Amino acid sequence: MSADATSSPQPSADTAAKAKDAAGEAAGKAAVQASGQPDRRSRRGGRRRRRGPKTAAPSTPPASAEIGPPPLVQPADEVARLAAEAERRMAERLGSRVAASPVPPILAAPSPPADGERVRPPVYAALDLGTNNCRLLVAVPTRPGQFRVIDAFSRIVRLGEGLSRTGRLAAPAMDRAVAALAICSQKLAARQVAGARLIATEACRAADNGYEFIERVRAETGLKLEIVSRETEARLAVSGCGSLVDRSADGAVLFDIGGGSSEIALLDLRSGYSRRLSNAIVGWTSLPVGVVTLAERYGGRNVTPAVFRDMIDEVSGLIAGFAGRGRLDEVVGGERFHLLGTSGTVTTLAGVHLGLERYDRRQVDGLWLTSAEVDELVGRIAGWSFEERVANPCIGSDRADLVLAGCAILEAIRIAWPARSLRVADRGLREGLLTEMMVADGVWRSGSQARNSA
Repeated sequence: MSADATSSPQPSADTAAKAKDAAGEAAGKAAVQASGQPDRRSRRGGRRRRRGPKTAAPSTPPASAEIGPPPLVQPADEVARLAAEAERRMAERLGSRVAASPVPPILAAPSPPADGERVRPPVYAALDLGTNNCRLLVAVPTRPGQFRVIDAFSRIVRLGEGLSRTGRLAAPAMDRAVAALAICSQKLAARQVAGARLIATEACRAADNGYEFIERVRAETGLKLEIVSRETEARLAVSGCGSLVDRSADGAVLFDIGGGSSEIALLDLRSGYSRRLSNAIVGWTSLPVGVVTLAERYGGRNVTPAVFRDMIDEVSGLIAGFAGRGRLDEVVGGERFHLLGTSGTVTTLAGVHLGLERYDRRQVDGLWLTSAEVDELVGRIAGWSFEERVANPCIGSDRADLVLAGCAILEAIRIAWPARSLRVADRGLREGLLTEMMVADGVWRSGSQARNSA
């Protein structure tokens, strides 16, 4: 499959899914900044973070079409019942001795606000089921272009384990994912959610039984997952991380190293920075390789220098097949060009660089690393044994066999687009989903009223 190709098509009968994807594309063109600016200083050891030019909070985004969020969640009482049943089934299937946790009570429909009473902002939810992780964010809009996270969930499920060998999702992997999704279902059932978008990416796109798994999730948890295209995934990464692009840059390459695929977007900013960063994309590709697939192919525990080089060479070969890779050649390597990475690989490197005893998103998100610092970090981690990688608190047993595969993908990207600096983003698809839903609903418009109460 060509590196430029888009995703596997959705079922032709699923017209609702097509309509939702079209709505997402329209909202993406009006995407604005995601929430939160990174802290100005590391809170451990007094280490000061290197930062690029200061970026100001965005102004109110332009008006966009009123596109309601897709109906991806079943009625709350049905979700609660299915979630409880899913927890019970998962406990039996996985041999757990822990009884299924009770489903949180569903919030009653709010009464109309009394005179003078402040209207609560609407609640939005975004779920990303990837090849390696299941992640949920629940947030409410705040200042224009920003939102506040009120609940979150993340669990490594390794849904794509063995997929590269068999072409199918394995039963234990699906069990782990459904167990995590049952918890997400409970969290959604506990709130009055104004809009939700729940997506699945490469593992479900590539697996022969991907749609069968999606149906199982719906039956056992009540959640209706949407398998998105690679192009949509790349666009969401830009929407979620765009606020970290240096506003004085002439160009940037944004990349998301996933478990089963890696998305890359080339941004040409020579005509000036715009909040509509999707308009600045001059090329994108989805490499059919991620940390899980690469580690399974080459091994992730005992990686020799020769094996590490072989991994880099494979990814470099895939990038060479990307027809649009040279569209930023005039600015690549210059002072006004940088890389922006969002993935467990780059956040792990940042945590190791800061010497964190425990991973802290506030210190990592937005951190700048020089090319020399990245060279040193990759060399240091590549020289560690598997046991030493496990012992590092920012890697641990969950990532010890995957981190070098991620470093190999990162190195191939750096070879293709040399940059003096790399900015680290601990944000991505979920933030992009939340931003697009809020833009579509016009929650940041001047004088707009919240559509629903929390």
